[in-house]
Amino acid sequence: MTLTWKNKLTAGLFLLSTALTGAVFAGEDKITKGYNSMDAMGCMLVRECTKDVNEVHSLLDISSQYDNTEEFTHIALEFNQMLMAMNQIGIKVYLADQRYFPIMHRGVYHTVSNNVYLNRRYMDEPHVLMQLMRHEGWHAAQDCMAGTIDNSMIAIIKPEEEVPMIWRVLAERTYPAASVPWEAEAQWAGRTENMTMEALQSCARGTMWTDYEPTPLTYKWLKENGHVK
Repeated sequence: MTLTWKNKLTAGLFLLSTALTGAVFAGEDKITKGYNSMDAMGCMLVRECTKDVNEVHSLLDISSQYDNTEEFTHIALEFNQMLMAMNQIGIKVYLADQRYFPIMHRGVYHTVSNNVYLNRRYMDEPHVLMQLMRHEGWHAAQDCMAGTIDNSMIAIIKPEEEVPMIWRVLAERTYPAASVPWEAEAQWAGRTENMTMEALQSCARGTMWTDYEPTPLTYKWLKENGHVK
């Protein structure tokens, strides 16, 4: 049975927020389950663990961490424009030590704090950085589509039938079924130049719901909660 929009919204919120926060501790010394765990990630997400978690103000804050700095030049414009739009919306981006991420986990957008965290271990390749920044940035845009980034809700931006089948199949093979609608379009955005940048800029302008027509159930939600007339 197809989930209702609100059920999907709740499922997505659980997957992208609650499930990632884990236990909350006063500091790194209180991480009881060790590094590279959901416990450690939770400490970072709630900003209790801040050592080696550095805010990104421009691409140079990332590229300068690696020996191949010049290889990042061709992605500078799109990256910095995404970052600028995120900052205008109220979203910060951090480059964090790998010890705060579960093994093979490259990054996360936290819907509660509205921050993006990138795993320093994997950001040395420009194409990986851009794929992840676009992907997590798309989740931020989904947050905006659901009314405001302050409500910790997310909504799909594109009609599900518009998402290329290759990205839907990939999402179905990678994520729990309940999160596929959000992850499929995020997979698409992650591999499409400027797609996330344009959505974030739309959010920053306050034109999200005119630039991207909300689905009927999303529109109903927006109207019921006073976001549209």
